[in-house]
Amino acid sequence: MHDLTFFRNNLDLVRERLATRGYALDIDAFRELDERRRQCVTESEQLKAERNRATAAIGKLRQSGADTAGQQQQVRGIGEKIAQLDEAVAKLDSEFHDFLSRIPNLPHESVPVGTSEHDNVEIRRWGIPPEFSFVPKAHWDLGPSLGILDLERAAKVAGARFAVYWGLGARLERALINFMLDLHTKEHGYQEVLPPFLINSASLYGTGQLPKFGADSFKCEAHDLWLAPTAEVPVTNLFRSETLNSDALPISLCAYTPCFRSEAGSYGRDVRGIIRQHQFQKVELVKFTRPEQSYAEHEKLTRDAEEVLRRLILPFRTVVLCTGDTGFSAAKTYDIEVWLPGQSAYKEISSCSNFEAFQARRAEIRSKTGKAKPEFVHTLNGSGLAVGRTWVAIVENYQQADGSVLVPSALQPYLNAERIDVSGGRLI
Repeated sequence: MHDLTFFRNNLDLVRERLATRGYALDIDAFRELDERRRQCVTESEQLKAERNRATAAIGKLRQSGADTAGQQQQVRGIGEKIAQLDEAVAKLDSEFHDFLSRIPNLPHESVPVGTSEHDNVEIRRWGIPPEFSFVPKAHWDLGPSLGILDLERAAKVAGARFAVYWGLGARLERALINFMLDLHTKEHGYQEVLPPFLINSASLYGTGQLPKFGADSFKCEAHDLWLAPTAEVPVTNLFRSETLNSDALPISLCAYTPCFRSEAGSYGRDVRGIIRQHQFQKVELVKFTRPEQSYAEHEKLTRDAEEVLRRLILPFRTVVLCTGDTGFSAAKTYDIEVWLPGQSAYKEISSCSNFEAFQARRAEIRSKTGKAKPEFVHTLNGSGLAVGRTWVAIVENYQQADGSVLVPSALQPYLNAERIDVSGGRLI
């Protein structure tokens, strides 16, 4: 949500910056709605002042014994008009709120202007993609051949875009979750939290998924509950409608959750394997900061996410998203993309975003110290990492000529294994 005062006083600037995202702000509609609301409020306030004067006059007339029936009737008529105007104001407030809630965040000045992912800018690259003496396979071939990934049985149970992991495949997923949580809590200073996996509409509104992106999530029929699309939603909303102590900021939290997404509009993209699933696991990093520290914390959060790949020795690159590719709520986003040799491409494994006060204003999360005026915090989050895609990256980058997969040394204590071969998969 935007600061209405800034929005109202800088309409042309706001329109120009939103245009770099490909969003056409209807200034005439905004001004017309704003003017109607102001007129109703002004008229209501004038009538209330008139009613107060008339009520005071009636009081004096009564003291003198005069008949005030006619004046009282006039006051009742004024009250009825005020009630009608207040009802109109409430309706216009709702329209105004809905209008503003559908407008994306303004991109930060440092974000490159562009229209699509092709205009994103690479800012660094780490590691060297491995060279193979054979043609590397994609995970959708390697996983089933090792008996650790089963897409056919998953489809039988739940349909397309689901997966079953067997044996060491399942243990690899669990090992990655524990490894990521340990790294972020023991070395990066995050506090672990385990939030609900079901969330209400107010939480989705607070982080910007509602009202515009409801089709991207799964809703529980007959309940105001949704399956969490990412831990960003429940963790950010832990402090909804609260005022935090500014001296305690930044607050850094990490959480493991399963994530559920309908992937509406993504059909035809990444249809093979487990890159784009309806259900997947993720470790999320979330920060609450003071405004002046948020961009330094954004850089740190991104480095923390990258460190997972460095420890696993997985080549990656980091890009800053252009204005046209930046998500609805974000002011600036870095995407971390891991190298997948089976697909000869870098694929996103984490998005690290600074939302500035956009989410905090929607969720009413403020901070203050002493008698200072409360201010909205800045919220940040990023995957640390998407577990399934990390699983894919390990299987593809560590594959061997005999079809087995080596386990990265950082994971061996968690998995109690150095290699995954056919003996590590399903029994039948």
